[in-house]
Amino acid sequence: MSAKDVKRIMDEKEMDRALTRMAHQIVERNRGIDNLALVGIRTGGVPLAGRLADKIEQVEGKRPEIGVLDITLYRDDWSRLSLHPIIRDTKIPFSIDDKTIVLVDDVLYTGRTVRAALDALMDYGRPGRIELAVLVDRGRRELPIQPDFKGIQIKTSATEQVNVYLKEEGAEDQVLLEIPES
Repeated sequence: MSAKDVKRIMDEKEMDRALTRMAHQIVERNRGIDNLALVGIRTGGVPLAGRLADKIEQVEGKRPEIGVLDITLYRDDWSRLSLHPIIRDTKIPFSIDDKTIVLVDDVLYTGRTVRAALDALMDYGRPGRIELAVLVDRGRRELPIQPDFKGIQIKTSATEQVNVYLKEEGAEDQVLLEIPES
């Protein structure tokens, strides 16, 4: 295995500030949270959707509805990833029809995860509008997908890796950039 140079690009406080800003932007753009719901994309988007909902509740005095979306079978590369994909529950306990849905994920890279999430979401109804919130936008898109709300934007190469670590997953809150050594 080759050695990697690891650089921290966000710590716990920076993540918290970014999520606070994003929550305010979501509320402002949507003029409140009436008819708004958050849907976290498994896996990294789920705890971030919960954190955004907490922060929105602090601002608005009420919590937006939250759903969880598993996109495993909607991915265009699932057969390359595993012969036996692990499928987890999708939990959207509300109608998405005519609502503004904010899809939440940890990292936006090629756009393929978001494309799969859009396909999966449409099986649950017809939202009035879909917005995208990501903690890290690392560029290098393969599809024409852009975030409406982002915590940080960084430029990366195809060989670099961005990893988001969250306390909900038993780790220290941080975002690391792993750069392979040449």
